[in-house]
Amino acid sequence: MIKSGTRRIVAATALALCSSAVFAQTTVKDAWVRGTVAQQKATGLFAQITSAQGGKLVSASSPVAGLVEIHEMAMDGSVMKMRALPAGLDLPAGKTVDLKPGGYHVMLMDLKQQVKDGDTVPVTLVIEGRDGRKETLELKAPVRPLNASAPMQGHKH
Repeated sequence: MIKSGTRRIVAATALALCSSAVFAQTTVKDAWVRGTVAQQKATGLFAQITSAQGGKLVSASSPVAGLVEIHEMAMDGSVMKMRALPAGLDLPAGKTVDLKPGGYHVMLMDLKQQVKDGDTVPVTLVIEGRDGRKETLELKAPVRPLNASAPMQGHKH
Protein backbone atom coordinates (compact mmCIF):
# COMPACT_ATOMS: atom_id res chain seq x y z
CA MET A 1 0.00 0.00 0.00
CA ILE A 2 1.40 3.38 -1.05
CA LYS A 3 0.97 6.22 1.45
CA SER A 4 -0.71 9.47 0.42
CA GLY A 5 2.50 11.55 0.63
CA THR A 6 4.40 9.04 -1.51
CA ARG A 7 1.63 9.09 -4.10
CA ARG A 8 1.86 12.88 -4.34
CA ILE A 9 5.64 12.69 -4.85
CA VAL A 10 5.28 10.02 -7.53
CA ALA A 11 2.54 12.02 -9.27
CA ALA A 12 4.56 15.25 -9.12
CA THR A 13 7.64 13.47 -10.50
CA ALA A 14 5.65 11.91 -13.34
CA LEU A 15 4.11 15.30 -14.16
CA ALA A 16 7.53 16.97 -14.17
CA LEU A 17 8.94 14.30 -16.50
CA CYS A 18 6.00 14.63 -18.88
CA SER A 19 6.19 18.43 -18.82
CA SER A 20 9.87 18.52 -19.72
CA ALA A 21 9.25 16.32 -22.74
CA VAL A 22 6.26 18.36 -23.89
CA PHE A 23 8.00 21.70 -23.47
CA ALA A 24 11.39 20.73 -24.89
CA GLN A 25 12.96 23.83 -26.37
CA THR A 26 15.19 22.17 -28.95
CA THR A 27 14.70 19.42 -31.51
CA VAL A 28 17.34 17.52 -33.44
CA LYS A 29 16.49 15.74 -36.68
CA ASP A 30 18.44 13.47 -39.02
CA ALA A 31 21.55 13.24 -36.81
CA TRP A 32 24.35 11.09 -38.24
CA VAL A 33 28.09 10.57 -37.94
CA ARG A 34 30.44 10.00 -40.88
CA GLY A 35 32.25 6.65 -40.75
CA THR A 36 36.03 6.46 -40.51
CA VAL A 37 38.85 4.25 -41.72
CA ALA A 38 41.14 2.39 -39.32
CA GLN A 39 43.52 4.76 -37.49
CA GLN A 40 41.47 7.86 -38.42
CA LYS A 41 41.24 10.10 -35.36
CA ALA A 42 38.42 12.51 -36.27
CA THR A 43 34.96 12.63 -37.79
CA GLY A 44 31.87 14.83 -37.74
CA LEU A 45 28.32 14.77 -36.43
CA PHE A 46 25.74 16.32 -38.73
CA ALA A 47 22.07 17.12 -38.04
CA GLN A 48 19.33 19.72 -38.19
CA ILE A 49 18.78 21.64 -34.94
CA THR A 50 15.78 23.85 -34.20
CA SER A 51 15.45 25.85 -30.98
CA ALA A 52 11.88 27.05 -30.39
CA GLN A 53 12.88 30.00 -28.19
CA GLY A 54 16.37 30.53 -29.61
CA GLY A 55 19.66 29.92 -27.92
CA LYS A 56 23.10 28.55 -28.55
CA LEU A 57 24.72 25.13 -28.95
CA VAL A 58 27.41 25.59 -26.30
CA SER A 59 29.02 22.17 -25.96
CA ALA A 60 28.99 18.53 -27.01
CA SER A 61 30.54 15.31 -25.76
CA SER A 62 30.73 11.64 -26.71
CA PRO A 63 32.28 8.59 -25.08
CA VAL A 64 33.87 7.61 -28.44
CA ALA A 65 35.97 10.79 -28.61
CA GLY A 66 38.58 12.35 -26.36
CA LEU A 67 37.64 15.85 -27.53
CA VAL A 68 34.41 17.19 -29.04
CA GLU A 69 34.10 20.73 -30.42
CA ILE A 70 31.56 22.79 -32.33
CA HIS A 71 33.13 23.81 -35.67
CA GLU A 72 32.46 25.73 -38.83
CA MET A 73 34.03 25.47 -42.25
CA ALA A 74 34.28 28.79 -44.01
CA MET A 75 36.09 30.29 -46.98
CA ASP A 76 39.14 32.43 -46.22
CA GLY A 77 39.84 33.91 -49.64
CA SER A 78 40.04 30.84 -51.87
CA VAL A 79 40.89 28.44 -49.04
CA MET A 80 38.31 26.56 -47.01
CA LYS A 81 39.29 26.54 -43.33
CA MET A 82 37.84 24.77 -40.33
CA ARG A 83 37.74 26.48 -36.96
CA ALA A 84 36.27 25.84 -33.54
CA LEU A 85 33.46 28.07 -32.27
CA PRO A 86 34.44 28.42 -28.58
CA ALA A 87 31.48 30.73 -27.89
CA GLY A 88 29.08 28.17 -29.42
CA LEU A 89 26.74 28.19 -32.39
CA ASP A 90 23.77 30.57 -32.46
CA LEU A 91 20.36 28.94 -32.86
CA PRO A 92 17.87 31.65 -33.93
CA ALA A 93 14.36 31.15 -32.53
CA GLY A 94 12.26 28.83 -34.66
CA LYS A 95 14.87 28.54 -37.43
CA THR A 96 16.54 25.27 -38.38
CA VAL A 97 20.34 25.33 -38.32
CA ASP A 98 21.96 22.71 -40.52
CA LEU A 99 25.03 20.91 -39.29
CA LYS A 100 26.41 19.55 -42.56
CA PRO A 101 29.64 18.65 -44.34
CA GLY A 102 31.33 21.85 -45.51
CA GLY A 103 29.50 23.99 -42.94
CA TYR A 104 28.73 23.92 -39.24
CA HIS A 105 29.27 20.55 -37.56
CA VAL A 106 30.24 18.86 -34.31
CA MET A 107 33.81 17.59 -34.56
CA LEU A 108 34.60 14.30 -32.78
CA MET A 109 38.39 14.16 -32.29
CA ASP A 110 40.87 11.82 -30.66
CA LEU A 111 38.58 8.90 -31.53
CA LYS A 112 39.02 5.90 -29.27
CA GLN A 113 38.09 3.45 -32.04
CA GLN A 114 37.03 3.31 -35.66
CA VAL A 115 33.36 4.17 -36.26
CA LYS A 116 31.83 2.05 -39.00
CA ASP A 117 28.75 2.20 -41.18
CA GLY A 118 25.89 0.72 -39.15
CA ASP A 119 27.35 1.64 -35.73
CA THR A 120 25.54 4.06 -33.43
CA VAL A 121 27.41 6.89 -31.71
CA PRO A 122 26.08 8.45 -28.50
CA VAL A 123 26.49 12.22 -28.46
CA THR A 124 25.36 14.71 -25.82
CA LEU A 125 24.55 18.27 -26.91
CA VAL A 126 24.13 21.15 -24.47
CA ILE A 127 21.94 24.05 -25.58
CA GLU A 128 21.83 27.29 -23.61
CA GLY A 129 18.54 29.14 -23.97
CA ARG A 130 18.19 32.91 -24.17
CA ASP A 131 17.18 32.79 -20.50
CA GLY A 132 20.50 31.15 -19.58
CA ARG A 133 18.93 27.76 -18.78
CA LYS A 134 20.72 24.74 -20.19
CA GLU A 135 19.06 21.86 -21.97
CA THR A 136 20.88 18.56 -22.47
CA LEU A 137 20.00 16.39 -25.47
CA GLU A 138 21.15 12.76 -25.67
CA LEU A 139 21.50 11.56 -29.27
CA LYS A 140 22.17 8.12 -30.68
CA ALA A 141 23.48 9.00 -34.13
CA PRO A 142 23.79 6.30 -36.77
CA VAL A 143 27.10 6.05 -38.61
CA ARG A 144 26.95 6.44 -42.38
CA PRO A 145 29.63 5.44 -44.90
CA LEU A 146 32.86 7.42 -45.09
CA ASN A 147 31.83 8.95 -48.42
CA ALA A 148 28.40 10.11 -47.14
CA SER A 149 27.81 13.81 -47.71
CA ALA A 150 24.16 14.31 -46.82
CA PRO A 151 21.34 12.53 -45.02
CA MET A 152 19.52 9.90 -47.01
CA GLN A 153 16.15 11.23 -48.09
CA GLY A 154 13.28 9.57 -46.26
CA HIS A 155 15.68 7.77 -43.92
CA LYS A 156 14.38 8.28 -40.37
CA HIS A 157 15.71 7.35 -36.96
